[in-house]
Amino acid sequence: MRRLYAWLFALTVALGCQAGALAQPAAAASAAQGLVGQYSQEGADTCLGCHDDETAGYSGSAIFKTPHGQRGNQHAPFGAGGLQCEACHGPGAAHAINKKPASINTFERHSTFTLQQRNDTCMACHNGMARTGWHAGAHERGNLACTDCHKIHRERDAVLTKAGEADVCLSCHKGQRADFHKTSTHPVRQGLMSCSGCHSAHGSSAPAMLVKPTLNQTCTSCHADKRGPLLWEHAPVAEDCSLCHIAHGSVRPALLTKSPPLLCQQCHSPANHPSVARTGAGLPGNGGMGSIFLVGSSCINCHSQVHGSNHPSGAKLMR
Repeated sequence: MRRLYAWLFALTVALGCQAGALAQPAAAASAAQGLVGQYSQEGADTCLGCHDDETAGYSGSAIFKTPHGQRGNQHAPFGAGGLQCEACHGPGAAHAINKKPASINTFERHSTFTLQQRNDTCMACHNGMARTGWHAGAHERGNLACTDCHKIHRERDAVLTKAGEADVCLSCHKGQRADFHKTSTHPVRQGLMSCSGCHSAHGSSAPAMLVKPTLNQTCTSCHADKRGPLLWEHAPVAEDCSLCHIAHGSVRPALLTKSPPLLCQQCHSPANHPSVARTGAGLPGNGGMGSIFLVGSSCINCHSQVHGSNHPSGAKLMR
């Protein structure tokens, strides 16, 4: 009876391990069975016999220089259970016989595996930390696969570098690519910032998949001097940075949405103030044109502390 239970348990485990794998053709079943031992002995050598061009050869293969290809790491695909390539691509005996990619997970868009099956392979290990919000993000709703952005067979995944990450993101986000070529931008093209410094690519409950709950918290994580609290606050600064600034790029200084005083006059337009045109408050002989409307930095000539002030006399943001 114990032997029967042991046999049933072993059969259950074996069937569980094969769940989700594609059924092998009946004609190749016996030959495929004979290759199982060869795979366990030679490991990746069997794959590299054909795929050496994709992995740059066995001795200097890029996959073995990545975290996934560390055979001595039990948490890496190559080190867990000795499956090596098959840990991610699935059982490959039938593929080695008939050379048909349909029997393995190629992670390509034209793969016979569904998008969810391809992503589930990655998420089986990468299901914590930043990936917990994947199903709440726009990338998941846009039917993106992990391998659309990540290339794990390269020695260094481009997405994990500041310069390379921007190239990957901007290959889809064309509008933002154009913004980053404007005269005033964040230094993303220069490699000093990355898209993930502000956005969580794997999902977020915040607007635009921001890394912080609000836009202001995201901005002030770098611009700490604008965080406050301040004695005299400028209302739009405390409310939303995007009321005055465009995050990805602008043709105006300081990523402004409009040039002063037009930007300021969206809220401030008191009569007889020098910044308001044609009110008679301008310099003598200028036909009533506001002086600050024409020269220098406009309103900021006087109201230099536009983000707020801690000066006792800074109620007008002039000190």
